[in-house]
Amino acid sequence: MNAAASAVRVGVIGVGAMGLPMAKRLLDGGHAVTVHDIDPERCALARDAGCAPAQDGAAAARTCDVLIVAVVDAAQTRAVLFDPTRGAVTAMQPGHAVLLCPTIGPADTEAIAGELLARGIEVLDAPMSGGPARARDGTMSLMVAGADATFSRLELLLRHLASRLFRVGTRPGDGARTKLVNNLLAAVNLAGAAEALALAERLGLDPAATLAVIEQSSGQSWIGSDRLHRALAGDTTPRARIALLAKDSALALAMARGLPGEGREPALGRAAGAAFAAAARDGLADEDDASLWRWMALPGPR
Repeated sequence: MNAAASAVRVGVIGVGAMGLPMAKRLLDGGHAVTVHDIDPERCALARDAGCAPAQDGAAAARTCDVLIVAVVDAAQTRAVLFDPTRGAVTAMQPGHAVLLCPTIGPADTEAIAGELLARGIEVLDAPMSGGPARARDGTMSLMVAGADATFSRLELLLRHLASRLFRVGTRPGDGARTKLVNNLLAAVNLAGAAEALALAERLGLDPAATLAVIEQSSGQSWIGSDRLHRALAGDTTPRARIALLAKDSALALAMARGLPGEGREPALGRAAGAAFAAAARDGLADEDDASLWRWMALPGPR
């Protein structure tokens, strides 16, 4: 990427597991980056990396041309954008652009995008996937929906952030729909892999040897291999928390239930979502989602 030719002023609201590595990646590209987060420790980490801290969404928006929202849910997204005194839109002008990167429901995405567009603020529905390491090195995925002109104007920036850049449509909300379909399958694959490895252990098989077979056979899945290797190694550092897949599964199932006609809620998705929700209730909400394997291995009904 030619930083000198394409550098822009970027604000990042939410410098958590994904937002902070994205901010660092933007710094690598020569962009001026301002950040805001409700957690002072996260802001300090971003400041130490070279970002300028801002006290609220409005202060971040005043310093940037493009604002990336990377918070947890729709309520936080609305708060950082539309709070009447501290929200980013109070400092944004027509022609500014917002990237909506959280995993939220498509109805919320459509409503938030509609409010921004009504103010003359450009918007891309751009949920992300891939984890912190891929966000840091620019190999994560972005599923982007929005106007062609906005996509074209921001394409260099998007490609610097994500080598896996998917243009899924022009309708805000379609990025959210794509992300939720993906995450529901991720939940199904991970729950299935965790259940299978827990069964192998109960059968007296060596989990590592069993996983080696699975990885070269028909049971392999990327998320199963990635998470179960971490679990077997005793790596419990939270990257993607149990609570997040529980939330995303619930959003995906609600999306399915909202379809017109005699639609059927995805049965496998419902079972996987129930497993993550139960693990969260059992005290694992803030644990890495690889912890589902050990939860599956506990005695009692699942």
